[in-house]
Amino acid sequence: MASGSLVVVGFDGSPESENAIHWAVREAELRRCTLCVVHAWRWPYPADYVDEEGAAIVRRTGENLLDRGVELARRQAPDVRVVKWLMDGPAHAALTREAQGAEMIVVGSHHVGELPVGSTALRLPARADRPVVVVRTTAPRFEQIVVGVDGSAAADAALEFGFEEADLRGWKLRAVYGCWEPAEAPEHDLALFGNEDRLREVADGRLKRAVEPWQARYPDVDASTFLRLGSPREAMFEAAESADLVVVGNRGTGGLEPLWLGATSGALLQHAPCTVAIVQARR
Repeated sequence: MASGSLVVVGFDGSPESENAIHWAVREAELRRCTLCVVHAWRWPYPADYVDEEGAAIVRRTGENLLDRGVELARRQAPDVRVVKWLMDGPAHAALTREAQGAEMIVVGSHHVGELPVGSTALRLPARADRPVVVVRTTAPRFEQIVVGVDGSAAADAALEFGFEEADLRGWKLRAVYGCWEPAEAPEHDLALFGNEDRLREVADGRLKRAVEPWQARYPDVDASTFLRLGSPREAMFEAAESADLVVVGNRGTGGLEPLWLGATSGALLQHAPCTVAIVQARR
C-alpha cells in the first residue's frame, strides 16, 4: 500500500494516459516524490470461464504495457525515482485500494464531453480519499489555477491543494465563488436572495475569509478572487476558460450520497477545457 511521498499515475497505453504520465512526472519532480506507475489488467470474461493460459497472456501483456509507461516516465525525468505496480481488477477500484496515503492520483481524460459514465476518470474521484487529477491538457497556456469556493469543507481542502500547486509551479491562483443557488442555501441565507447588493456583500466576505488563511500560508502566490451572481457551475466554467488547472471539492454544501460527485465537480470532469483536480475534505 502506498505511503506519503508518492505520486500515483494510472497508465493504460492510450495517448490520454501518456498525458497523465507527463503531468505526474512533473508533480513528482516538484514535490520530490517517488512516482508509481500503475496498470490494472483484467480477465475480460466471467470468473467461471477463466483460462489459465489465456489469463497468463493477458497478464504478460499488462506487464509489457506497464514497462512502457515506466520507460516514458524515466525518459522524461531521469532523476525521479520510478516504481511500478501491476494490479488486477477494474482500474478505479485498484487505484482506490492501493493509493491510500499517496500525495495524489493522476489519470488521463478523454476529450471534452466524451467521458463514458463508467470511466475511471469519473468513478475514481468519487471514491478515492486522495486528490485525483484528471489530465486533459499538459502544455500550460495561462499559468493559472482556478479553485471553486462554496463554504464547504471540501472547498477548503481544494483551496489548500490549489495554493500548494500554485506555489510549487509559480502560477497565479483565482478563487471563484458562484453564489446564486437558492436551492442549496441554508435557511438563514434565503432572505439574501431578495437583495442582490446584500447577497454580494455577504458572499464576498465569505470568499475573502476562505482565501485569507491560505494566502497567509503561501504569501508568494499571486492570488485573486472572483465573485459571480450566478450558479457555481456557471462561475467555474467561465473561469476555466483562462485556466490550466481547475480545483474543486468532490462535493459541496448539498447533501449527497458518499459515492456521488457534486453536480459542479461532475460537470467539470466532463466538460472543462483544462485539467481538473477533485479534492476530498480532510478527515
